[in-house]
Amino acid sequence: MTTRAFIAGCSGFELTPDEVAFFREAQPWGFILFRRNVDTPEQVRALCASLRDTVGRTDAPILIDQEGGRVQRMGPPHWPKYPPGRTYGLVHANDPLVQREIARLGARLIAHDLRSVGITVDCLPVLDVPSPGAHDIIGDRAYGKTPAQVAVLGRAAAEGLLAGGVLPVVKHMPGHGRAGADSHLALPVVEASREELERHDFATFRMLTDMPLAMTAHVVYTALDPENPATTSRIVMEEIIRGHIGYDGLVMTDDLSMHALSGSFRSRSEAAFAAGCDMGLHCNGSMEEMSAVAEAAPILTGDALRRANAALARITHEPEPLDPVDARARLDSALAMIA
Repeated sequence: MTTRAFIAGCSGFELTPDEVAFFREAQPWGFILFRRNVDTPEQVRALCASLRDTVGRTDAPILIDQEGGRVQRMGPPHWPKYPPGRTYGLVHANDPLVQREIARLGARLIAHDLRSVGITVDCLPVLDVPSPGAHDIIGDRAYGKTPAQVAVLGRAAAEGLLAGGVLPVVKHMPGHGRAGADSHLALPVVEASREELERHDFATFRMLTDMPLAMTAHVVYTALDPENPATTSRIVMEEIIRGHIGYDGLVMTDDLSMHALSGSFRSRSEAAFAAGCDMGLHCNGSMEEMSAVAEAAPILTGDALRRANAALARITHEPEPLDPVDARARLDSALAMIA
């Protein structure tokens, strides 16, 4: 069957009959899990298998936001807590090589947790560079305060995921760190000059253009497009993401149900695809909303299909060897040294 260019959520710990029927008909490229979908390792493993069964593809990607800190969908008692990105930037602050190794180790452990239950994509690393006075929606999720530090530790985290057989998603392209509002609740408007955005906000993404997947920012940059957020702006997509940044990986939207976007779910989706996004992402599991997104989502063809296939080809079937007990002890030891 043909695959449509969208990623869907589901409502609970197991699929409802309506969800099974919908996914079989709509054929989304992949799925995303949230805390409402996570109970025990056995349950998550079964849910992943059920999702893949609905589309008849054993390689259908299953995503999750497993950053650590405030954004961790799988946690105790079945999975360990992980620190937010900022913590890695504080490890042996005078030794960036140690910071890099610990950030990679943390992500490698996360990949171990995810692959063990069938999850193959993590919406990490956060490459946003925070600015003074910005909303705290990024805050301690950022690895540091400079583009260089964020890029180095973000790459380390991405490499840790890839070594464990999990695809990273760089976010939020081309940069959410300057936003003065939480895009889950309102539309952030950034008024910095293009020169400043390119020097500070966009720089980290230019350093990780080899990563397979990226997620957009629901942010208006008035110096580029005063009318549309990046997700629905052809100007931002062509001039910045594909142009200045030079990214040729698969670009998915941030969650289309966030309040930063307006209009019907079909119109939001159509605007994102018209702007140049390869993939729509809908997270909350609402059948009515998902149906509208599916109706707007094109068949996955052309460059979008090429990018999707290139991403899936990077999922290794033989992850780098890992002793999770020893690795966790090393991670905990390094984090315990932070004052």
